[in-house]
Amino acid sequence: MFKSIADPADCEMRSVVRFLNPKKVKPTEIQLQHVEIYGENAMTDGMVRKRVRQFNDGRTNVHDEARSGRPSVVSDGLVAKVNEKIREN
Repeated sequence: MFKSIADPADCEMRSVVRFLNPKKVKPTEIQLQHVEIYGENAMTDGMVRKRVRQFNDGRTNVHDEARSGRPSVVSDGLVAKVNEKIREN
């Protein structure tokens, strides 16, 4: 048996879908392999099917696309300040 991958990046899991899809691996089997490797962090069956459709429609990028909307207020400086306050306690 092998150890599951604890904190996979989203692009990593999309890459698995992108790799297996042209090999004609069915979405259900891709999802089962995700569960086997990523455990509770695995993509759902519906998400795997969505990604398969996107790749079949020509998508090649496995990374998140930029979205419009409110930008994040979290910055490296803010994280450093929070960490500093935690260490002070």
